[in-house]
Amino acid sequence: MYRSHTCGELRDAHIGEEVTLAGWVQKIRNKGFMIWVDLRDRYGLTQLIFDEERTSKEILEKASQLGREFVIQIKGTVIERQSKNPQLPTGDIEILVSEFNLLNPSLTPPFTIENDTDGGEELRMKYRYLDIRRNPVRENLMFRHQVGMKVRNYLSNQGFIEIETPYLIKSTPEGARDFVVPSRMNAGQFYALPQSPQTFKQLLMVGGMDKYFQIVKCFRDEDLRADRQPEFTQIDCEMAFVEQEDILNVFEGLTRHLLKEIKNVEIGNFPRMTYAEAMKTYGNDKPDIRFGMKFTELNKLAQGKGFTVFDEQELVVGIAVPGAATYTRKEIDFLVNWVKRPQIGAKGLIWVKYAEDGSLKSSVDKFYSEEDLANWAKETGANPGDLILVMTGDAAKTRTQLSALRMHLANKLELRDPKEFAPLWVVDFPLLEWDEESKRFHAMHHPFTSPKPEDIKLLETDPGAVRANAYDLVMNGNEIGGGSIRIHDKQTQSKMFDYLGFTPEQAQAQFGFLMNAFEFGAPPHGGIAFGFDRLVAILSGQETIRDFIAFPKNNSGRDVMIDAPAKLDLEQLGELHLEVKP
Repeated sequence: MYRSHTCGELRDAHIGEEVTLAGWVQKIRNKGFMIWVDLRDRYGLTQLIFDEERTSKEILEKASQLGREFVIQIKGTVIERQSKNPQLPTGDIEILVSEFNLLNPSLTPPFTIENDTDGGEELRMKYRYLDIRRNPVRENLMFRHQVGMKVRNYLSNQGFIEIETPYLIKSTPEGARDFVVPSRMNAGQFYALPQSPQTFKQLLMVGGMDKYFQIVKCFRDEDLRADRQPEFTQIDCEMAFVEQEDILNVFEGLTRHLLKEIKNVEIGNFPRMTYAEAMKTYGNDKPDIRFGMKFTELNKLAQGKGFTVFDEQELVVGIAVPGAATYTRKEIDFLVNWVKRPQIGAKGLIWVKYAEDGSLKSSVDKFYSEEDLANWAKETGANPGDLILVMTGDAAKTRTQLSALRMHLANKLELRDPKEFAPLWVVDFPLLEWDEESKRFHAMHHPFTSPKPEDIKLLETDPGAVRANAYDLVMNGNEIGGGSIRIHDKQTQSKMFDYLGFTPEQAQAQFGFLMNAFEFGAPPHGGIAFGFDRLVAILSGQETIRDFIAFPKNNSGRDVMIDAPAKLDLEQLGELHLEVKP
């Protein structure tokens, strides 16, 4: 037996007991005649003591040769600690070592294994197995486990069955790029790794499973950001004989359950917002509603006054930034330059300072009277002390730009409290969106999403106006889940493929298995998928999912620890019927 106790469980009640511990050396303090060693494992840290009077010369000599991250086993007696550490759960005791066993020495770690480390991100990813020893990373992974257990328990209690679906599937033309896997036994043919188990969970509904869920790996070959990885995890769910309201109720219940059980936060019914309202009011379909700064359209107040910058544009829109009227000209110029960056692409920014004394001064005083500016302030809901910022241009592009500025200012003003949770449903998404490059419509969610029954007639005359039976669950400015009621009959599904530019032959080749299944009594069904990595990060008060994945990829999609992806040798390429040009 390597240990009788962990390094996190001994207390003053154990004083006098003989114990065996094993773990990693965290820190050594050597006074020559006395040595203290902090021993660490997953459960905590315990101080060991070696001294000339009570420890054998042989063991004292071994202890003097220890280095950080050496793996050791000790046996000793729990004694009262002379200098107690109230910050440490085991801080009232220490172990007087009587036996010592070196299990494995260690090279000097490339960075310090402490909460605040000196290692950069790329270095820590290369030695991720060492990074996992640090408390913040270990606690993130344990928190992820806790969330996963709560999800499984809740859904199981709701009658859901966890079913595994295949990882080697067929490539489809919709969505992001697939990762493909060459087949050795079928020359020139390829599997694809699933971007989601979408069609399989629909087939499970056709199979009568009624309520399915899976915490499942998915794969997308797309550019990475802080909240994206090439492989990620979904809480994937589907239900039969349901309407949209049924789905929203069940998974609002799941989210409320997680907030209560894990964060001890109680939230009432989630607000709902249409996609059109979200875009008009916040400029994006995943608004952070923990703070204000709602968009206000100013066309009627700002146009027709001789200021051609406004007069010639489709949209004039502004926000009131709380308490920012004190911004200096340098700070405002920074914001102007910030929105002009290529990432945002705006041409400029108009500002109005609403001083505490009620006076108004702007960058367009030449064109607008103080009465005009007072009307802007009233319309935007600005109070004395606020700063009004206005942008203009093409409606869709300008809203996106102002949305980016709104989030930037919210971060700067610390309005996004990570301890506050503000979920909402965004509903009534467009079914289709026009792609200028391909000159055709694409499914906004996926081609299996059902149109709202009352909008089906518009498919013939105005397909862009058709709303989908689709919904997203948004929390703190992040989409944490999305889903829809599905098409469940072959005729409607065939019509949808037609609108998406598939020929009947292409639709049959790609999705014939699903449409065939619809002819054998497919029930009405719908579902949702949560981004599990993102959900865990947000519940923990963060937004970067990489910190909650045991072995993440870097921004180039590489695993720098195992050096993947990597080349294959020619013999293996030949077995896979692949040729590489020199």
